[in-house]
Amino acid sequence: MYEWSDEHKMIRDAVRAFVEAEVRPLREELEFGDTPPYEVIRKLYSTFGMDQMARDGFKKRLEAEATPATEDDTAVEGEERASGGQGGFMLLPIIELCRCSPGLVTAMGVSVGLAAGTIMSRGTAAQKERWALDLLTFDKVGAWAITEPDSGSDAFGRMQSTARRDGDEYILNGQKTFITNGPYADTTIFICKLDEGNPPQERKILSFVLDKGMPGFEQTQSMRKMGMHSSPTGMLFLDDVRAGKDRLLGETEDVPYREGAKQAFSVERTGVAAMSLGIIERCLDLCVAYAKETVRFGKPIGDHQLIQEKLARMEVHRLNTENLVFRALEKGAAGVPMDLTEASAMKLYTARAATEVALEAVQLHGGNGYMAEFEVEQLARDAKVLQIYAGTDEIQISQIARSLLA
Repeated sequence: MYEWSDEHKMIRDAVRAFVEAEVRPLREELEFGDTPPYEVIRKLYSTFGMDQMARDGFKKRLEAEATPATEDDTAVEGEERASGGQGGFMLLPIIELCRCSPGLVTAMGVSVGLAAGTIMSRGTAAQKERWALDLLTFDKVGAWAITEPDSGSDAFGRMQSTARRDGDEYILNGQKTFITNGPYADTTIFICKLDEGNPPQERKILSFVLDKGMPGFEQTQSMRKMGMHSSPTGMLFLDDVRAGKDRLLGETEDVPYREGAKQAFSVERTGVAAMSLGIIERCLDLCVAYAKETVRFGKPIGDHQLIQEKLARMEVHRLNTENLVFRALEKGAAGVPMDLTEASAMKLYTARAATEVALEAVQLHGGNGYMAEFEVEQLARDAKVLQIYAGTDEIQISQIARSLLA
């Protein structure tokens, strides 16, 4: 795959038109007005039938999980993968939304990809029915709570949140920070360690599903951030929250969590590449237009070689990032999963590329680029977090190097 198909382009243009009509007019409100993004996301879902597609897909998946696979099913699945289109239709809304408001993608991706995705991969059929469908259709908002104030990149090693058995229930305690959708989440995946009186490094990692308003469960107001203002971020506090076994994902303590977390990180890091592409594309479009229309020293600034060098580097980053996205789509179409190391390499490059392009876009716009009235100012602030969340650049480098040296 080296370019979008005609069908992909039709979807892309339709989503782009939606963004221009429904999202861009709300940009100031989302960016500076503390307006939650969820209604505009729900409008996106209803406009493109994403909610109904989620319901249909959910029903098919549960039916398939309840029925033993046959050779015919495997053949059909292979034909669907070979068509290669579905992955692109999932990533195109991410790319297009990031041309205007990357925070919307973060809010949507955590709710659907991480919260619902964790329930779908680890939950029982009853748990999927109870919590996952409402998240997949975006009728409810989800959060995925792993990061703690003293953990940073060492999320598992320094995790202090605990679950302690109490009869047929568990008592949960701890605090989480930097939690996307935390202030508004209806459903939260709370990740903690089972405290059996053993050393923390030996404890099992468990995940529980919490509902807003449970006694002892506090969701703080939104935190102030450098960027991604349209994606609410908060802290969570748990003080002796009681959870029955029905809230323990899988209803068992014996399913290792780390492998599932690696899969979640791989999906999240692939999503960062699509987000980066949207930011790069928009910055490049704005810079080309500005370079043509802005005159300095008697000619358009685009005629100056140093400006041309900036534009050329942006285009190289755009091509490389787009090719990495196409590679991920091709692997998905072939039924070959993206392993953690490759996803880390993809995230490392594309996040750095988006940040470099966005900062150069500010530089190219000069004083105007530093003003909030110009889009590149927001895109530069939003791009920076791509090098931090879903694993910092340093963590990606470590993952890649360990794989090479293994």
